[in-house]
Amino acid sequence: MTTSRTVIRPPSRRWWPAPVALAYAAAQLALVVPHLGLGWDETVYLSQVDPHRPAAYFSAPRSRGISLLAAPVLAVTDSTTVLRTVLALASAAALYAAYRVWQPLLGPGRTALAALLFAGLWTTVLYGPQAMPNLWVALSAVAATGWFLRAPLPRTRRRALLGLGTMVAAATCFRFSDGVWLALPLLAACAVVPAWRRPAPALAVAGGLAVGSAEWIAEAYARWGGVGARLHASSATEGGMGAHWAGGMAWRSLNGPLLCRPCHVRLGHPELTLWWLALPALVVIACVLARRTRRGGVIVLPIACAAALSIPYLLLIDYSAPRFLLPAYALLSLPLATVAAHCARAVRPPRLRVLAAGSAAVLLALHLSAQVLVLHHNTADARVTADRYRTAAHDLRRLGLSPPCLVSGAHAPPIGYYAGCASANVGGNNRDTTTHALLRRAAREPAAALARTRSGPPHYARTWTAHRLPGTGLTAYVHSRLPSPV
Repeated sequence: MTTSRTVIRPPSRRWWPAPVALAYAAAQLALVVPHLGLGWDETVYLSQVDPHRPAAYFSAPRSRGISLLAAPVLAVTDSTTVLRTVLALASAAALYAAYRVWQPLLGPGRTALAALLFAGLWTTVLYGPQAMPNLWVALSAVAATGWFLRAPLPRTRRRALLGLGTMVAAATCFRFSDGVWLALPLLAACAVVPAWRRPAPALAVAGGLAVGSAEWIAEAYARWGGVGARLHASSATEGGMGAHWAGGMAWRSLNGPLLCRPCHVRLGHPELTLWWLALPALVVIACVLARRTRRGGVIVLPIACAAALSIPYLLLIDYSAPRFLLPAYALLSLPLATVAAHCARAVRPPRLRVLAAGSAAVLLALHLSAQVLVLHHNTADARVTADRYRTAAHDLRRLGLSPPCLVSGAHAPPIGYYAGCASANVGGNNRDTTTHALLRRAAREPAAALARTRSGPPHYARTWTAHRLPGTGLTAYVHSRLPSPV
């Protein structure tokens, strides 16, 4: 840290992040909510708390925060549209609340710009109404760093410490590993920076981490035999955590696909990735600005937290997804807004200032327009995938599968969720049973094994009856105890 001095502005009644949050909600409701079915990971998270469907296998890396967030909605209705609408409104409110923490630190204009830079990304809009944890980790991290910077102030110390602990707990509850990576730079700042070398902020961070990880740790002992065993299982599920440079994959998949695993895609429309390639240079400029101004903590701390939260997704795994870096984007939007404001103020002649402001507005508008185009493309792809799951589930019901029933094989969790069936697998990252146990269960209830049509049946379903599922690329191998479809 270059400096720890934090400038707190007097309270302002101009809630400038509010229009950004309203626009963010409107974009989700118009561009995503009406068009998006449930994806694979969503069905896993939702099945844990859905009273009408069996719980899918919950793998070691996952955390249950997003399931708890969706539980009240699922207790009332199983409508995907209602769930999407509630999450869209909740994410917009959370966006406002998270960036509102920063208004005394940055001022209303810079705070609103930071919120706009983050809310304008296609990934932020697409995942706002989805039951996925990454966006919620991002907003929790933004609020946590803001409360950390406000904690030394006597006037707001108690509220800031409570907010800090709560937000660290929330980030950890939504994704355990991300909560740990967020806590590390905050604890390091307490140890390294003299002005922050107080026990209260460190205790708030440690306490929040402990509260947020309690359920994950308890489940580690209940299901895996300990934290070390669960971490080992998590590493295996992720393909082996280790030294992997995933920056190139993150760049190639920046505009999609939504999951790049294995990541052999070719970069499409490289001109739309210029903002991403410019981020390292802009971060360096922000750090230089921190040395020349009295805003070191406000600039450097979010950069440090963004860097820490990026480590596992850029250096430790061998695949990528655009949503992985949402926490980093959310945190970097804060120093980037500061850089933009500083550059605007550095232009002295009024005419040049107007010209510079107009040019910046045009660039921002072009950037947001490009994000909307990418959003349309990826929303369409996600809709096609969800439609395939729904089609396969409908065909399975037509073949005689009705709850209680069992689906195994390729895409078993999402298709099983849509069909109202339990899902199970004897291999792969979602292995949760043995062949013997699966066959014994198939003898008691309707069962089908799914496989890609060109791959042939799973080894345990070679004697089961094959039924092609048109439009899905899958074949269902149905256990012979089922009656023939009418």
